[in-house]
Amino acid sequence: MVAVAPKRTTATPSRHVYDAVIVGGQLSGAIAGALLARRGLHVLFLEHDGTGNGYLHEGYLLPYAPFLLPPLKTLVGLEPVLDELGLVAAFHRASRPVAGTLQAILPRMRFDCDTDEAKRAKELARAFPQDSTGFNESWRKLVSYVEETAPFFKENSDFDPDGMIDRYRFKRTLARYPKLAESALPSPHHPATKLLTGLAPFTHTSADPQGVAASRPLGQWLAGPHIYPGGREGLREMFLKRMAELGGDVLANEDTAVAEAMTFEGGDAIGLKLVGNDKIYKTSAVIGATDAAALRRLIADKKRHRALSDLLDGVQVKELLFTVNWVLPERALPRGMGECLMLQPLDPELPEMLVQVFPARKAGATDIEPAVKVVSGSAFVPAATRELGEAHLLNLAARLGEELERLMPFAKEMRLFESVPYVHASGVRGSRLLPHPRLSFEESEWPSVVGLPTRSPVKHVFLASREVLPGLGFEGEVLAAVRAADLVQQNAKKNDPLKRR
Repeated sequence: MVAVAPKRTTATPSRHVYDAVIVGGQLSGAIAGALLARRGLHVLFLEHDGTGNGYLHEGYLLPYAPFLLPPLKTLVGLEPVLDELGLVAAFHRASRPVAGTLQAILPRMRFDCDTDEAKRAKELARAFPQDSTGFNESWRKLVSYVEETAPFFKENSDFDPDGMIDRYRFKRTLARYPKLAESALPSPHHPATKLLTGLAPFTHTSADPQGVAASRPLGQWLAGPHIYPGGREGLREMFLKRMAELGGDVLANEDTAVAEAMTFEGGDAIGLKLVGNDKIYKTSAVIGATDAAALRRLIADKKRHRALSDLLDGVQVKELLFTVNWVLPERALPRGMGECLMLQPLDPELPEMLVQVFPARKAGATDIEPAVKVVSGSAFVPAATRELGEAHLLNLAARLGEELERLMPFAKEMRLFESVPYVHASGVRGSRLLPHPRLSFEESEWPSVVGLPTRSPVKHVFLASREVLPGLGFEGEVLAAVRAADLVQQNAKKNDPLKRR
């Protein structure tokens, strides 16, 4: 469950000039900002998009979407980041494996998917006495795929090479790792493996994953599903807190933490103007850590900015994640129900669902609400769904609710209330942003893995968001943040914003 949002650490920027200004509240921006602050740069983090820590409904803080956290050992890049920031121990203390096991729910069958292969094989033999080996083999293949592809990511940090020579070298490197072009996803003919395949889109944001994008993020999660208090937002707050401790200015969770426009001098970005503030905060670099559409609104429609505008306009949302939250007493949960479940709906028009159980927390409380849980059920729907009106959204929520009721008999009568983020959070700043979109991009050097480039067409503007490496999911956000921080650090050595005219 999302954590209570901390108070902003600064009321207004403490400086007029920064080495880097981060625009957007995505996790990758918080990581990049913390790294830059650790390296001695003056950093301003501006949440801007209002993603915050969930939304408020009936006095409870509720999640926009589920969050799948793989074990640390599978994530190339995260442990070095935590080590550099002195957060390894804090991360290990907070994160924990999913209680019990990952549970799979088919129309006429339920079975547990333990990370221990022997236990999983025994459970599968019980559930599918005639055909139990295929699913277990698929699981093993996906987990092994993570180890087989890890060396490439340990060797490389730049996945959108700039220049003909660098692109040539990158293609040669890709050729040395043929596994990256292969997919470890199983054939969806068996009902159990179909459920496994349907879980893959929850682990990344690529609309058309191929090869490594189709398999690595899912394999990472299957290696040992973990939970972090507050989910993605809780992790973000850990990095923001560290950024502030290292001297960075953090403006978050306030209506004033909004950018009005990016300022330019010629074709170069030189600063940022905040809403309700006449000052222009100069900077050596702007890092975009929000969705392309939100960043695009900060750029004036001028010919000299067209390359950047066209790049941001080129992101297409194919699907969105639709979630319904049930807040209910803990006693309403069936005995033995775990914290994370894969569910095959009876409704033939609904794809596979992910169901997560969170502790409930009221706004402003420091502790969880005793004996109350939040059950979130999510499924992917076409991007146009959000524009079909509240009646359609509530009908869709009712259909997901019927699947939850099948999972938890008699829970509907006991629930305290139902909440649908696209309906009940519609008035929250930032609610127009999609919590988990599936995105498509124009052709890149590495289709389905690389989306937007880290280096933008405009000098001093860098991108570090979930749209940079959409095919790598959570790991991609970390790698994008590291790459952006490295480029900004190099840029800061060459450009002093105080010397710009």
